[in-house]
Amino acid sequence: MSQQQPLISHLLELRNRLLRAIASVLLVFVCLVYWAKDIYHYVALPLLQAMPESGTMIATDVGAPFFAPFKLTIVLSLFIAIPYVLFQIWSFVAPGLYKNEKRLVFPLLVSSTLLFYLGIVFAYYVVFPVVFGFFANVAPEGVQVATDISSYLNFILKLFFAFGLAFEIPIAVVLLCWAGVTTPEDLKSKRPYIVVGAFVVGMLLTPPDVLSQTMLAVPMLLLFEGGLLAARFYRPAADEEDETEETEQP
Repeated sequence: MSQQQPLISHLLELRNRLLRAIASVLLVFVCLVYWAKDIYHYVALPLLQAMPESGTMIATDVGAPFFAPFKLTIVLSLFIAIPYVLFQIWSFVAPGLYKNEKRLVFPLLVSSTLLFYLGIVFAYYVVFPVVFGFFANVAPEGVQVATDISSYLNFILKLFFAFGLAFEIPIAVVLLCWAGVTTPEDLKSKRPYIVVGAFVVGMLLTPPDVLSQTMLAVPMLLLFEGGLLAARFYRPAADEEDETEETEQP
């Protein structure tokens, strides 16, 4: 019974943390749902500005004019509530971490959130105008550009997630070096393979055009170099544990 009580208390705390995280997303959604159409229009601006004067967006499904802005608002609510959701995760796992692990995890949580937002901003303001302008200009003569709003939403959400995750590369590099899986010097020696891998990942995560693949691969390589620099400020976990043991010995 004494062993079951701590387990039950941990499960109850986990449930409370999850409920708070879900409630935060719902709260943001309730605040934004009134402006769902305006939000969709703002997200669609890169495509609308790239279209010719005769071009327009269409809705092929009966419920698309309602469900597309609704779906986008839900995703946006999750993006906005991510800091609070991560705070709930941190509050749950922090008591079980050592001091050196806390010094690593908390800055990484904050920086990973900022990098994810930065990836979305980069995709919207840099990638979208170039990609949509390219697609609109290569349309064959006599073909009217008329993008379905649901297809456009699925397309941009994939790019948002792709660039958001790609911008997490420095965090992954730091974690790998800190865990002792690899070292900055070892990663430097494998740089040619990483360059090829970045373009392969760009090919898999983006639409099948060279432009968007390159615009994802190049930032990934720059972020990789930034991760190598950041990894030098974190010693491997094994070294920190050895130092802690030496200081604790009489």
